[in-house]
Amino acid sequence: MSDTVKDSALHFDPAIDNDTDDINAILESSSIYDFKDEETDFYKVDEGLTEDIVKQISKEKHDPKWMQEFRLKSLELYKKIQIPDWGPPIDGLNMDNIVTYVRPNTKMKGSWDEVPEEIKSAFDKLGIPQAEHEYLAGVGAQYDSELVYHNLQDHVAQQGVIYSDLESALNGEYAEMVKEYFMKLVPPTDHKFAALHGAVWSGGSFVYVPKGVKVEIPLQSYFRLNAKGAGQFEHTLIIVDEGADLHFIEGCSAPKWNVANLHAGCVELYVKKNAKLRYSTIENWSKNMYNLNTKRALVEEGGRMEWVSGSFGSHVSYLYPTTILKGKNAVCDYTGITFAGKGQNLDTGCRMVHVGKNTSSLVTTKSLSKDGGIGTFRSSVEILPTAKKSKSSVDCQSLMLDDISRSDTIPEMDVRTDDCDIGHEAKIGRISDDAVFYLMSRGIPEDEARAMIVSGFADPISKELPLEYAAEMNNLIKLEMEGNM
Repeated sequence: MSDTVKDSALHFDPAIDNDTDDINAILESSSIYDFKDEETDFYKVDEGLTEDIVKQISKEKHDPKWMQEFRLKSLELYKKIQIPDWGPPIDGLNMDNIVTYVRPNTKMKGSWDEVPEEIKSAFDKLGIPQAEHEYLAGVGAQYDSELVYHNLQDHVAQQGVIYSDLESALNGEYAEMVKEYFMKLVPPTDHKFAALHGAVWSGGSFVYVPKGVKVEIPLQSYFRLNAKGAGQFEHTLIIVDEGADLHFIEGCSAPKWNVANLHAGCVELYVKKNAKLRYSTIENWSKNMYNLNTKRALVEEGGRMEWVSGSFGSHVSYLYPTTILKGKNAVCDYTGITFAGKGQNLDTGCRMVHVGKNTSSLVTTKSLSKDGGIGTFRSSVEILPTAKKSKSSVDCQSLMLDDISRSDTIPEMDVRTDDCDIGHEAKIGRISDDAVFYLMSRGIPEDEARAMIVSGFADPISKELPLEYAAEMNNLIKLEMEGNM
């Protein structure tokens, strides 16, 4: 990985170190994700990105003064920072044509029955209320730029767990906590689209899990971008205090339009001493989407961070979750899968920064490419001089399903102490003709045989997801194999 990469989307600011079946439920077509709602009774700002637009968004959000100033400073940074020149081209993205704020004509509801029918229908199709009733501790549903529904089960709230939309936290009793943590882990100076996010962010979730509290069932946020030619810039801020435990699930989808849409959200995760956080994501953006998301975690002494990531949609993706293992004995596991189909260039990966002594990281990824899709996996492992006796292992496997697709693995290891154990393994291959022939000899059609092999290849990832999300991931793979996405 070039120095340019380190100075842009994967840049690490040293200041951070200063404390800062049922298979029958699987759907047979992509229509569950690709439906569109009419944009009626919506409020939106003008296309483009100007100081007046940023001020307008700030006014709509009822920002405190410091946040408005933060937005305007971020805008100035955005104008100065150059677009990265090392990844997939994003020439088709013109901010002059992007609407940065779209508000549905409803306020956030705490009861699903109170959500407007046209919006409720969208989430009903995606199974959000059913998932909540069956096994989720709390749900936040964002539609375009605003959360339209939010609920936390009483028994979880009684544990002292805070789960709210970020604006309510910013303007309410948790204002000081938000101010302390907001974009400290991902500062607007980090790269151009972090600065963009700082200027126009809207929506997202705020979670705080008190010391020693273990949330037994997951919390979930689901982000649906419906508006044509719009951007979504949600901000997720999660703090898991000492000895606490949380599983947070994020889902994303959007219908396909004939113009560019943009997703430039931000996720900041703080895992305190001896705490544990699992962050699971299935991203299924439409193939007109530019997914330029930033995710980062800071792990204190004895803490454990687990990433489970599935990337299936978007025209172009830049996505590299970063984990800073600050405290001694901190641990991170990253498990991910990417499927790049026709017209997709998905540049994904992860970054591990070992700061504390005896820290460890394990990276396991799978990448599939088909119909000319391009999949690139970038890994960056940094072992600082203070990270003695640390261990890191990176294992990435790629499967190309035809002779017109592409898969690249770009590893970087920056090791600044001899007292550590580092390993990297990469494999790139194609589906075995012998394996296909064997399955066909047992009466399985060729297309189905290939799909079975791909599902088996992805199985280690799906096992890390809750049942409903594993089913969704398997369905997305099936749809990609059928060419329906």
